[in-house]
Amino acid sequence: MLHERLSLARPNPKNATVLHARKLSPSMLRITLGGPEFVDFPPNQAGGYLKLLLDGAGDAERSIVRTYTIRHQRNGEFDVDFALHADAHDEAGPATRWALAAQPGDTIAIGGPGAAKPLPAGFDYFLNAGDMTALPAIAVNLESLAHDARGAAFLEVRDEADRQDLIAPPGIDIHWLINPVPGSRPELLEDAVRSVPWPAGRLYAWAACEFSGMRRLRAYLREERGLGSDRLYLSSYWKSGLAEEAHKIVKRDDANSAVTGRAE
Repeated sequence: MLHERLSLARPNPKNATVLHARKLSPSMLRITLGGPEFVDFPPNQAGGYLKLLLDGAGDAERSIVRTYTIRHQRNGEFDVDFALHADAHDEAGPATRWALAAQPGDTIAIGGPGAAKPLPAGFDYFLNAGDMTALPAIAVNLESLAHDARGAAFLEVRDEADRQDLIAPPGIDIHWLINPVPGSRPELLEDAVRSVPWPAGRLYAWAACEFSGMRRLRAYLREERGLGSDRLYLSSYWKSGLAEEAHKIVKRDDANSAVTGRAE
């Protein structure tokens, strides 16, 4: 789903063809992309990301660029899941509009892949939290855990029908949180994470969501619980009311403020 994670390597965009399109739930649409240019695509990229070049005829300088997670990868093709949430004026963004209109045979230029942010081995407990934009990445991470892994996943979706059958070790407790208006309750994930007793042993936390929700999780996990970068991955994938370009600027400024300790 939508997020901003930049890669130093920027291979030339490839032309992808829409192979399939299907609804996973009322608020999630899966597009399968592929074609001849992806036969030699780097393997094992699930959980990494792609840059969709919307308009601009595949020219990264002129295109509207949106970033999405690779949910599954097969030889020559991959699945990308789109969270279908509109803004406060019920206006879908350019990527959502493209996905809703996509038909088999349509083409789009894409850049990537960019590196995934997996859950590292060697921890006693894995805490995962995210909204629907992070659901594909969290699903990939849960699937990759060892069978005896322990932890919890808190997943914010729009509707009960948006729950997915996730593959996860039996020791991972999955909690679904319902919020019909994405971005309207930044406290939801934080409150849910706080409600669980802090486990014994070495904990690793992975969280990604809307910007305001991310900041609340950061205050708890980093500032209160003292998790450093070796035990915490935290990112905002979007900001309510802002397009990706504006969110990127806000996210950069916020990161700089967090590092320097400046008040905003």
